Amino acid sequence: MSERDGIFAGTDPFEIAARWLDDARDSEPNDPNAIALATVDSTGMPNVRMVLLKEIEAQAFVFYTNYESTKAAELDSAGKAAFVMHWKSLRRQIRVRGTITRENGPQADEYYASRSLKSRLGAWASKQSQPLSSRTALMAEVAKVTAKLGPNPPRPPFWGGYRLEPTEIEFWADGAFRLHDRFQWRRENAETEWQIQRLNP
Repeated sequence: MSERDGIFAGTDPFEIAARWLDDARDSEPNDPNAIALATVDSTGMPNVRMVLLKEIEAQAFVFYTNYESTKAAELDSAGKAAFVMHWKSLRRQIRVRGTITRENGPQADEYYASRSLKSRLGAWASKQSQPLSSRTALMAEVAKVTAKLGPNPPRPPFWGGYRLEPTEIEFWADGAFRLHDRFQWRRENAETEWQIQRLNP
């Protein structure tokens, strides 16, 4: 593959990413939208964990979390992050790096309302990343917030979204003899044009 065609074809990387995610939904056994999200703490020590990507917008990728978590503290402090989506069934991956902003408005309310009731209550009950004495204590907290908030809990003020606006996206597909196909899209910011280049495997 000497030119960008087939699965790499297109002039919009967000459309390509959405297309690949659609392909993965047909082949992955679970959580095709799982991403390994990388952040750094105040000392520069990296952290990585799996989260679920919930939206691919026209210029960004959106996921949700507890704003009082370690993850959120690192996102807010650095203002930058990276993630990789890897699908074993497709033998493809997408790598993304860029800047981070919060999504803490109506869009976050809408997504929160779309979650199952137990997930909404769980968001209230969990003090994410904080020490927990036992699972029994966690379930007791779930029972407490269930009794207090009822069947239609509002979005917690400490829970919402993050939007990653990329300056770099790489599309990778497995190749014979480990001669993989890699195309990197780079730009200075959302106002500048993408520069696309093929990378050595």
